[in-house]
Amino acid sequence: MPGPREPRQPGAKFSKDALKNVGAIFRVMWDHYKGLFCLVIVGILVSAWAMLQSTLFTQKLIDDYITPMLVQRDAGATSFDYGPLAAAIGRLLIIAALGIGSAYMYNRLMVTISQGTLRTLRVEVFEHMESLPIKYFDTHSHGDIMSIYTNDIDTLRQLISQAIPQFVNSGITIVMTFISMCVLSLPLTGLTLAMVALMLVASGRIGGAAAKHFSDQQANLGKVNGFIEETISGEKVVKVFCHEARSIDQFVERNHALRDSAMNANRLSSMLMPVVMSLGNVSYVLCAILGSWIAVSTGIISLGTLVSFLTLNKSFTQPITQISQQLSAITQASAGAGRVLQILAEEPEYDEGYVELVNVREVGGKLEESEHHTGKWAWKHPHEAEGTVTYMPLMGELVMDGVDFGYVPEKQILHDIRLFALPGQKIAFVGATGAGKTTITNLINRFYDIDDGKIRYDGINISKIKKPELRRSLGMVLQDPHLFTGSVMENIRYGRLDATDEECVQAARLVSAHDFIKRLPDGYNTQISGDGGNLSAGQRQLLTIARAAVADPPALILDEATSSIDTRTEQLVQAGMDALMRGRTTFVIAHRLSTVRDSDCIMVMEQGRIIERGTHDELIAAHGKYYELYTGNQIESE
Repeated sequence: MPGPREPRQPGAKFSKDALKNVGAIFRVMWDHYKGLFCLVIVGILVSAWAMLQSTLFTQKLIDDYITPMLVQRDAGATSFDYGPLAAAIGRLLIIAALGIGSAYMYNRLMVTISQGTLRTLRVEVFEHMESLPIKYFDTHSHGDIMSIYTNDIDTLRQLISQAIPQFVNSGITIVMTFISMCVLSLPLTGLTLAMVALMLVASGRIGGAAAKHFSDQQANLGKVNGFIEETISGEKVVKVFCHEARSIDQFVERNHALRDSAMNANRLSSMLMPVVMSLGNVSYVLCAILGSWIAVSTGIISLGTLVSFLTLNKSFTQPITQISQQLSAITQASAGAGRVLQILAEEPEYDEGYVELVNVREVGGKLEESEHHTGKWAWKHPHEAEGTVTYMPLMGELVMDGVDFGYVPEKQILHDIRLFALPGQKIAFVGATGAGKTTITNLINRFYDIDDGKIRYDGINISKIKKPELRRSLGMVLQDPHLFTGSVMENIRYGRLDATDEECVQAARLVSAHDFIKRLPDGYNTQISGDGGNLSAGQRQLLTIARAAVADPPALILDEATSSIDTRTEQLVQAGMDALMRGRTTFVIAHRLSTVRDSDCIMVMEQGRIIERGTHDELIAAHGKYYELYTGNQIESE
């Protein structure tokens, strides 16, 4: 099987790729919160209008109130009418209060929108992940996948809560301010636009350089998380082989790569705002010089107009500065969004099946579907052309006819596999590691699809059976037991969620797990965490076997099911295993050949081919590969 591949970098650039990624996230936000976001836009409009009114009030304050009073004072007036000025200030205070209230409202709404969007994205990613084929998880680091849920989605928080409303606010402010500037002075407006163009060029150049490093940073963060997850899960192996120093060196190497990419990204993003702010200050100074000359030499504009325009100049360049300040968050979010969109773009597991597995009962010599668990199973086969449905009893007959398969096209793993399993038979696969034994069970479950040949289950091509129904008919005990956080009872019930407590206990008794469970501190209510770290390897395996027993599957696949059980425990569980397998077609993969002696047929595999088949006695008598494996004797070459 191919090893984990390096995660692809989304390659977000501060251009079409970045805008595409950010746009996709915005669409998710808009689809779920368009009503609230419309209120946010209204709040931003009111807030921007209030701020503009405060700026334009400067002109009125100077030209309509202060300057006339100065003229009156120079004319010898000793008292002034402050009533109009007080009324104007009162109106300004009301407008300012309205602006503050609107700003508070839309910022509170953005908290709800941002956290809700992140929740929605995590749910969508998890739901899509559950639809992906096993191949995806075999070829991607688990730590890198987890990094998408945490780091990559978290980078979108600032984008949604700050950057997007800042863009809307800045856009509205720029439009309103531009119109006001044009009304006050066209020459000064032209100078301001020229400086803004220079600021945009600088932002694009620096932001574009930073985008690549932010993309690298997210990819390197995924690699670091993947390595940490892999090391923690294999810490015992690390210590057994004294690889602590080597693990540290490998971590330091990945951590240095993360530091370098993060340092380059943040160095460039930190440069952006000072550069833009400096250009904004230059624009302010140039407008002050030109405006003063126009006001003094031509008198086209008044002092109040000049002061108001200079304030508008700041209001016009400040949004550009604020947008530039958000570019680092946007580029980082674009890289995170690229990885989120990448997993959402992965093709889900394709299922063209239409045959279902159902519980049935016999009424008047005919099979009828039952809503309750009856222990009797049948294939529900609809015939669209005739508009009829037939029920075929599940027998457990499986045929593999000329099956070829490779995990990658250029390397074939299985070659012309042919086998025939009768209902209730126990079929065993033995052979060296890498011979293809587990691969055959992966194909029976349709975790992977074959390249050539046919697999028939009770005479039905398994491609016509719905994958969940096919897998429900095949109870599986894996070589590496996996338990979930929860009680012992909940872990057994994982095999069949509608199983009663009594049925779970009976399943544990069947596989000889009941005695050790009763000795646990809280019996069946004992909490399991850390994949069963408080249990022995044999106890964990017994629970997974009990999980398969409570599922009551029509057929079984035991992939080294007793590999983690000591010899004494194996003897205790073998009776339960025999009871579990009775009447069921069972496929057994085993390295302990003593566990397959009673198999109806033993398939000996080597390099992806079945080289011998027969019962234990027949294969021993043949003095072939099985004899060599069983006795440990090397057959002399002729």
